[in-house]
Amino acid sequence: MDTRSSWLAMQQLLDSALPIGGFSHSFGLETMVQEGRISTVTQLYEYAAAMMEQSWATSDAMAVRAVYRDGPRGDWPRLWAVERLVHTQRIGAETRSGAEKMGRRLLQLAGAIYPQLDWTALSNASKKGECLTTHPLVHGYVCWRLGVSERQAIEGYLYACIVTCVNSALRLMSMGQTEGQQVIARLLERTPAAADAAMLLEPEDAYANMPMAELAMIRHETLYSRLFMS
Repeated sequence: MDTRSSWLAMQQLLDSALPIGGFSHSFGLETMVQEGRISTVTQLYEYAAAMMEQSWATSDAMAVRAVYRDGPRGDWPRLWAVERLVHTQRIGAETRSGAEKMGRRLLQLAGAIYPQLDWTALSNASKKGECLTTHPLVHGYVCWRLGVSERQAIEGYLYACIVTCVNSALRLMSMGQTEGQQVIARLLERTPAAADAAMLLEPEDAYANMPMAELAMIRHETLYSRLFMS
């Protein structure tokens, strides 16, 4: 793709209305709200900031990094291995399933929107079960094919996670749209530093350090009532 339009193409990729299923997943936030661990806008901000700096940037973003390292060389087995390393660190079964569903839907959508781009390697690996087709992997792959820089791809992924989190909170908590946008704006101020941390790690160094959030993801399936799939 012409690099002059890749930036605009990425805006479409990051649109909160992109139909890949993010609207159906809270990734443990619903549990945290029901249990009273998150009840204020300040607590939501602190939770999302911790997730960005201790999970999304240090774990998920490593799949994005691996795409930009291994994709140009066609080293697909190494790329799929990093994706599996990142994905198996997700303890909650619902969370793993949600990341896979969103990834598969994003790949399908990208292929329909940009049929002129080469999706062969990822599509074939997905069909054969060689990769898990998770959301961070597919996000990185799509950004790479669109001609977006690695740094932009990582910051874009962090932004998508922030927006998904806040949109979920809007349906779970007593807060308004303006407050939600204020939280997003505050989190965006911390996004460059989180991306810096991600760029200092090798893909195989992926780690997550959010045990309370992981436990919330596990307990989600036992909630009495649920709005979200995860």
